[in-house]
Amino acid sequence: MDIKRRFLLFGFGFSFGIILLVFILNGKDASCNYLPNARMLEILRSKHRVYTDEVLQLMKEKKIDSTSIVEILLHGDIDFSKSKARQEPCRYYWIDGYLQEKETAIYVENCDTIVTIQGLYFE
Repeated sequence: MDIKRRFLLFGFGFSFGIILLVFILNGKDASCNYLPNARMLEILRSKHRVYTDEVLQLMKEKKIDSTSIVEILLHGDIDFSKSKARQEPCRYYWIDGYLQEKETAIYVENCDTIVTIQGLYFE
């Protein structure tokens, strides 16, 4: 089989596979988060969030709403050196991000069904 025919068959199979994937995955919310930071942030965003009284008071004082916390969970970076990722039954994560153009960090408790925002820190 010559090289031209091989490329022709490969191109046909590749195109057929892409078209098949487009029809199968069309309309589905499929994502591939392979890195630990992105995977953990997605898990934290998907659970019900609860705020401690101290965090709620600080949010009132600084005029911060819950959508700002969601922004940190969307675009933040988990600092695994400050986190307690292997603790049982709930794991604790330190997430660095930006809030109103200032460096901000939140401390999060991740349990089975609930995520509790334990602390909100401004630098």
